Amino acid sequence: LHSQVDPRGPRDVFAKGIAASPGAATGRIVFTSAAAQDSANRGEPCILCRRETEPEDIRGMHSAVGVLTERGGVTSHAAVIARGLGVPCVVGASGLRLDAKERRLTAPDGRVFAEGDQITVDGTTGDVLAGTAAMLAPALDGAFRKLLSWADAVRDIGIRANADTPADAATAREFEAQGIGLCRTEHMFFDEDRLVVMREMIFANTSNDRAAALERLLPMQRADFVQLFTIMQGLPVCIRLFDPPLHEFLPQSREGLRQLAEAMDRPLSEVVRRAEALSESNPMLGMRGVRLGVVLPEIYDMQARAIFEATVELAKAGAVVVPEIMIPLVSAKREVELVQTNIDAVAAGVRAQSGVNFNFKLGVMVETPRAALRAGDIAQHASFLSFGTNDLTQMTYGLSRDDAGRFMNTYVQQGVFPEDPFHTLDVEGVGELLLIGAERGRKSRADLVLSVCGEHGGNPESIEFCRRAGFDYVSCSPYRVPLARLAAAHLALADRVGNNNITSIS
Repeated sequence: LHSQVDPRGPRDVFAKGIAASPGAATGRIVFTSAAAQDSANRGEPCILCRRETEPEDIRGMHSAVGVLTERGGVTSHAAVIARGLGVPCVVGASGLRLDAKERRLTAPDGRVFAEGDQITVDGTTGDVLAGTAAMLAPALDGAFRKLLSWADAVRDIGIRANADTPADAATAREFEAQGIGLCRTEHMFFDEDRLVVMREMIFANTSNDRAAALERLLPMQRADFVQLFTIMQGLPVCIRLFDPPLHEFLPQSREGLRQLAEAMDRPLSEVVRRAEALSESNPMLGMRGVRLGVVLPEIYDMQARAIFEATVELAKAGAVVVPEIMIPLVSAKREVELVQTNIDAVAAGVRAQSGVNFNFKLGVMVETPRAALRAGDIAQHASFLSFGTNDLTQMTYGLSRDDAGRFMNTYVQQGVFPEDPFHTLDVEGVGELLLIGAERGRKSRADLVLSVCGEHGGNPESIEFCRRAGFDYVSCSPYRVPLARLAAAHLALADRVGNNNITSIS
């Protein structure tokens, strides 16, 4: 599925990190997303090197052929986005010293690499190599596709893909995923034209001003959903409503804030005050997910309207679309009730305005331990529960998934954890929450659909757990779909022959 470093060639490894997204790529070092975009425009392959990536680096990651970060783990921002894009990525290369100001990397052995130098990242092994490495090209031939068709005939759990853009959806279709299990809509807002409007919404002083900015975003979101539904051709598409804290859409540096003030024709002091007002001590546990939907309901109203108008547009063309809308970071039934009331009202308005009747499903992303424990209450208002095991693992362990890479290898080596719990599902702790949530949810609603949509969805051991627990499907990065299809088939065949041992599939 990916290019690989030729094992027969020389390997001048100068750093080692965590293999976060498979494949290998060679390019010139760049230290900013803007430089990555400039390099791509010139047709020059580049490796984006960052201490850690921020949401605003998504455009740079789209432009780069590989990504390297000093910090992070297997479910860090860089790792998740790179896997979704199919871009080779090495994270947590803590032995490196990255100096973005001086534009240089210093290796553990003292070698210094400047911007423009050629390096190779091997996201399959976690190695970072000096210079250009010999590569082996990927091969997706007919025999491979035939093998996957055999796998599909025997597996007993569904396999969907996480896809954030129409391009991701096309990749999911190429690998024959059975739908989209997670579409993170916030990633659609980082295009330059949308980011400007998004920031205007953030700086709005009244709900009317926010609604005006969101009205400009509406046709952009609607067009995205039309493309997604068209590409998936009637397969299910599960759309997660806006999740991240708003400060992620603002520049992180003083210089970036100054440029934003100039672009918006606002005093720098006002922009700085707004950025400071949005900052939080622990943003991943702060004003994000459903909390935004409750406090600023016009954001979710706009997204729901875009989804429904896209559904109507395809219905008028003769297509049948039943969108799945997922509420993120829920911890209480009342949150779901409030959002459901608003979404039902938006749906009624679109039906009345268009004269087209349509159906949709509303579900919840279970990412907090409390949501798993109260799944029986929550399921009364949800057609499905999708367990977001990235954040659920983070909250269950009290571990930051972006910082765990600093000590995880030591913890595994010392036997504290048998495996990295962000890579292999912790069946004793997080797994127990999944079992409790599944049991209580289905006791409340017999037809409740259950799934896992974290990065664990592509892991064979995690797929086995989900099969045993009676989950309906797993969802993973598009590029992990073939492995998931094969793993699910292997596990089903092992059951048929009475052998419950899991053999590693690579």
